[in-house]
Amino acid sequence: MRIIAGQHKGRRLLPPKGPATRPITSRVKVALFNILGEIVDDAIVVDLFSGTGSIGLEAISRGAKYCSFAERDRHALDRLRRNIDVMGLTDRCRIWPGDIMRHLRRRLAELNEPIDLAFVDPPYALTERWRWDKARENLFTPLADKLADDGLIIFRCQRNIVLPDTLKPLYLHDRRDYGQMSLVFLTPMEP
Repeated sequence: MRIIAGQHKGRRLLPPKGPATRPITSRVKVALFNILGEIVDDAIVVDLFSGTGSIGLEAISRGAKYCSFAERDRHALDRLRRNIDVMGLTDRCRIWPGDIMRHLRRRLAELNEPIDLAFVDPPYALTERWRWDKARENLFTPLADKLADDGLIIFRCQRNIVLPDTLKPLYLHDRRDYGQMSLVFLTPMEP
């Protein structure tokens, strides 16, 4: 695992230990950030279910102003903290340990600015068990409420996941499939 572009290009990251996290491949990370382009510049970012921080740290390397990382796995949190420290980014990062689905509204209230980008990358096993009404209430609606008018949520999931017809107040902007996974792009405004 490494940072692909920007100020910290080439920096190696500590990978996750064990099966608790599944890092995004370099190919998909390149595709994602090519799609995002200049949106990342000076962005306020949240990286939920962040693992060791690969996506959020890539965003900071590419010019994001600040990133809040949410993770509950102890081993992933340890590696995330070490990756942030080694890169010298403690002043541009905040870590939210614990179950983000239970505490997201409170954590988002701590932010002084709207979110420009939110990466949502839950374990596949979790999304297979989700009740979508609860996921909307505890995850997607709080994010939508804190999202800038031109903000974007990127939801990484298994390709075979069927999203509900509505995640209002969010709208499906785009969906890109890569092998067995998908990146779903959600916006607060109807396309």
